[in-house]
Amino acid sequence: MLEGQASEIEVSGSAVDVSRRTFVATTAVAAAAAAAVVGVAAPAGAADKAPSTLKVGAGKAAFTPAASVLPLDTFTSVHDDLYVRVLLVESGSRSFALAVLDLTSISAEAIALMRTAITAATGIASADIMVTVTHCFSAPHVADSTSSAGAAAYVQGIADATRTAVAAAVKNLQDAQVGYGSGSADVNVNRNVLTADGYWLGVNEQGESDDGVYVARFDDLGGNPIAVLTNYNVQSCVMQDSKTADGNLPITADLAGAAMAHVEAQYSGAIGFWLVGACGDQFPAYRSKRYTIDKDKGWTYGVDLQDAGFALLTAQSERLGNEIVRVAQAITRYESGKNVSVRLLTDSVTATQMTTDRPTGPVESATYTPTTGVDIPLWVFQVGKGVFAGVEPELSTSTATAIRKASHFPSTFVMSMFEGGAKNMPDRWNYDHYTYEARDGFYVEGTAEKVAARIERLVKSLG
Repeated sequence: MLEGQASEIEVSGSAVDVSRRTFVATTAVAAAAAAAVVGVAAPAGAADKAPSTLKVGAGKAAFTPAASVLPLDTFTSVHDDLYVRVLLVESGSRSFALAVLDLTSISAEAIALMRTAITAATGIASADIMVTVTHCFSAPHVADSTSSAGAAAYVQGIADATRTAVAAAVKNLQDAQVGYGSGSADVNVNRNVLTADGYWLGVNEQGESDDGVYVARFDDLGGNPIAVLTNYNVQSCVMQDSKTADGNLPITADLAGAAMAHVEAQYSGAIGFWLVGACGDQFPAYRSKRYTIDKDKGWTYGVDLQDAGFALLTAQSERLGNEIVRVAQAITRYESGKNVSVRLLTDSVTATQMTTDRPTGPVESATYTPTTGVDIPLWVFQVGKGVFAGVEPELSTSTATAIRKASHFPSTFVMSMFEGGAKNMPDRWNYDHYTYEARDGFYVEGTAEKVAARIERLVKSLG
């Protein structure tokens, strides 16, 4: 698709927008062509006859590596399970799926297997399946299945768990209503700290943060929660690099997983979905293995609380989980039936990648070298009065804030790490100050602002 173009297809009793980077819309799209785009054959007149009722189903399943494949990516033990969670949203003749995994990132190979599993169980077209991760740093990276027997078992476990989760989501797919709310939790903190040698990682209480807790609650028509979606700006890294007293590096779903477990414990049968927001410049305030800055602005990394670090994880996840539940309980306005618009727009922005030195410490200058062109995919998913805007790279707080402020929707979720995730996409401030985020980024200066502007236009096109 040419940059800035998106396609729109009208189906059922409500408008459902569908964008394809491989499809350029015209003003006279035939019904047969529309069916070809989504990869399913729709009988003549189906769009007119299909009901418009909102239906939602959710399921989850563990994909934690078995003890027999450990060590894997330096992890040697398991503290708690990693999960894949699948949300199905249906309106009229169209269905969409969202899959969220407790991972730092995920490979294209594993995503392809997940999409195959979801399509087989639901008939949902691959392009209507959104995959994202929680950006959890206490889980093994997903390597190519040909790299080792352990990696192959890990990838297969993700595929198997996806089949189990989507089967559960299909089983409890039912008429639903959706409501939105927001609150705040003082758990995240800006991680850009000025040292004697330039900006580095740590805790900057004066740095920019958005501690907003954005919640979507999907209930059955009797008011019982089916799924609770949370958007929050923080890396899930309380236990990153922290070893237990016996020398093991444990697998854990970390802050995101623990917060969702707290929510699920409050709502029996409901599934909690963590949608990571701006995570390029946000740490949890308290980490088990942490950076310290002395009075002369010297920095140290490696102070490890070991087993005691899990107390920090519990305290912060409960604080965040309690606020999610408080917001969810306060939601009183719901949408249901034919009045709920469910639409998906996808598009891409053409940008230029760049390289610089590998960040191993702070610097006072750096050279950013442009390399090759790249398309950055974007997703904008509307459910009623809420909209979910997703991108592959890790966003800065300022970028997410700009997207949210420009949106006319009462509830706007801004998410990083879609489609497996990508390296940082810093704002100009980070480039100008040579932060870790900038030096670990993939894209030239100005890309974040370009992406934010494009998402703004996509959101506005939803009316």
